[in-house]
Amino acid sequence: MDPKQLISFIKEIGRGKNAARDLSRGDAKTLFTAILNNNIPPLQLGAILIAMRIKGESLDELAGFLEACEASYPHLNAPSGTVPLVIPAYNGARQLPNLTPLLASLVAREGVPVLVHGVSDDPGRVTTIEVFQAMGITPARSIAEAEEQLASRKLAVIAIDTLAPAIARTLNLRRDIGLRSSAHTLVKMIQPFTTKAVRLVSVTHPEYLDRMRAFFTQHASHALLLRGAEGEAVAHPRREPVIEWLDGKTSDVWRAAAENNPELPDGREAAVTAAWIAEALAGKHPVPAAISHQISCAVRA
Repeated sequence: MDPKQLISFIKEIGRGKNAARDLSRGDAKTLFTAILNNNIPPLQLGAILIAMRIKGESLDELAGFLEACEASYPHLNAPSGTVPLVIPAYNGARQLPNLTPLLASLVAREGVPVLVHGVSDDPGRVTTIEVFQAMGITPARSIAEAEEQLASRKLAVIAIDTLAPAIARTLNLRRDIGLRSSAHTLVKMIQPFTTKAVRLVSVTHPEYLDRMRAFFTQHASHALLLRGAEGEAVAHPRREPVIEWLDGKTSDVWRAAAENNPELPDGREAAVTAAWIAEALAGKHPVPAAISHQISCAVRA
């Protein structure tokens, strides 16, 4: 990337939360393309990531960043005549059991192809992929294998390292700087299919609901938005399930009654969670009402 242009970008975004200026959508795409292509020296890259962390992304910057992300990896072909559900899985479980695999399995059982993408491991957390592996479901080793799984069983799981290596490399910068970056927001927003798909977008902090709602009613469409369970895209089993359908123009809120004391696994370990999910899929445990509502919303969307 041209050094003068890079310095000008850093000057715009690096003036602090109140004095920094937003990049245009085109400049944001140019900058994030250079990040994904590993074309920025480490010192300037750290400055950019910290500056964006402090400033926060504008909607135009998110749109430009996301456009760069979507151009950086090959997209999947969905089974003919279907609209798949895309579930990002990047936070993992810290206290609650991770029931994202239960959600994905039950939506797939309804005939909707489901693609789950995420990280394979995260120290101190139980990832969705770890629970799937404990269930005997191995992540796809390629885009082609994920397409085959979607066609044969309606469910595919793929690590971000396999789906989008450049995005994965950007996520891994967290281990160098100690903070999440814009990539951690963007990876939950990607649409990995060549045709229409519904994205399940979860946020941790309430203020991000406003930002994602604005984005998917101005810059993109076909998303289900919610506050997930510890950042995972599965509905929190002990909260009132509130899910928003964003169609690119408007927001429609879909609610259901909360469940006071849903039955849950006894621990959060992958093996314990996987065994409980298997029994729930066999009808031996009731599915938490919040997740049942989320399933119906996904099918409706």
